[in-house]
Amino acid sequence: MQTNFTAEQLRDPELREVNTILRTCVHCGMCTATCPTFLELGDELDSPRGRIYLIKDMLENNRAATELEARHIDRCLSCLSCMTTCPSGVNYMHLVDHARRHIEETYERPWPERALRGLLAAILPFPKRFRAAMGLAGLGKPLRGLIPGQSMTSKRLRAMLELAPSRLPPAQYLGAVYPAEGERRGRVALLAGCAQQVLDPEINAATIRLLNRMGVEVLVPPSAGCCGALTHHMGKHDQAMAAARANILAWDGQNLDAVVINTSGCGTTVKDYGFMFREAPEAEAAARVSAMAMDVSEALAKFGYAPTRPAPGLTVAYHSACSLQHGQKITALPKQLLQKAGFTVKEPAEGHLCCGSAGTYNIMQPEIAGKLRARKLANIARTKADLIAAGNIGCLTQLAGDALPVVHTVQLLDWMAGGPAPAAIAVPRATPG
Repeated sequence: MQTNFTAEQLRDPELREVNTILRTCVHCGMCTATCPTFLELGDELDSPRGRIYLIKDMLENNRAATELEARHIDRCLSCLSCMTTCPSGVNYMHLVDHARRHIEETYERPWPERALRGLLAAILPFPKRFRAAMGLAGLGKPLRGLIPGQSMTSKRLRAMLELAPSRLPPAQYLGAVYPAEGERRGRVALLAGCAQQVLDPEINAATIRLLNRMGVEVLVPPSAGCCGALTHHMGKHDQAMAAARANILAWDGQNLDAVVINTSGCGTTVKDYGFMFREAPEAEAAARVSAMAMDVSEALAKFGYAPTRPAPGLTVAYHSACSLQHGQKITALPKQLLQKAGFTVKEPAEGHLCCGSAGTYNIMQPEIAGKLRARKLANIARTKADLIAAGNIGCLTQLAGDALPVVHTVQLLDWMAGGPAPAAIAVPRATPG
């Protein structure tokens, strides 16, 4: 793609990167075939190629974003399916992240939208605040049908209450160090995360138990927190960088074999810290952390996961989270681990398409998210599986509430290696454990 940035504009390292990405695009349109929003809406501006044109025009002309750019870029899930499809290697992730920052800094949204985005940014990355908010939302959940109107604000408020669990699991506050059982074979840090700690703390507990039994010491530094993804994808650059910086300082220099991440959306962001901080004083430390970052499936393979119980006789529909398959290019490994643990694994049709969760997307774009959820669940139902497994809390939350139980992959692996059965599963009587 030909670009027309001025020499003065290209002195900005951010715009130089944008220019490089744009010049990689060859207009082929292959991305449109795998873009969930284009498939649902049929609008070229809701495809990666269309958004690229919008971003190019906005940034080349050095102008403030308008409602048009905000609307179509807000509809992007950042599922990154387009990056898997693109034959030219266009780094759409970095391009759309820069566009979101530009929109946040130059476009004044309607006040209800500003207020809701500000509220989400102030609550979701902080577990104690989020837990308190979810408690209030649970009380309000039965009243969601009383919210009047068909405005986007009304739809978003109803979606927020719909997603809130009726009851939260008991809080589990993590300590600092969990020692290995037996001879120590490794030392890792675990990203405890933010929303996941509240919605399903058993995912972290299962991760720690499993790694400890495998001889791995697990460090959970109290100064580490949200990975920064939630605010990063809202264009709130400074808040996202502050969260990421705290994690870099907490993990770097701790003599770690890996930084283990069991929420794939977070993993994609942590693996990108090196790029995010490439011009910052923390550049070297950020690069080291990115190099150490591993999805929990990668860590289990590294340390030699092996089951200790007989096969459970269950069929799992494996939902490959976009952030794992497209963002981190991890596709086969979680399925291989589940098969090794004795599960029959089935892949739903259209496995490359997003379920509609995408961070805060299912709140901010509830209609599109609802259509994608229905499409995903229909494909899963055709597998005739007993349960759904995924490696991302957002996907688990999005897909919950229908007939099949949803369970994090690591909980199933922990169960088959000596841990407790996940609460969501009705264990067959013949199955030990």
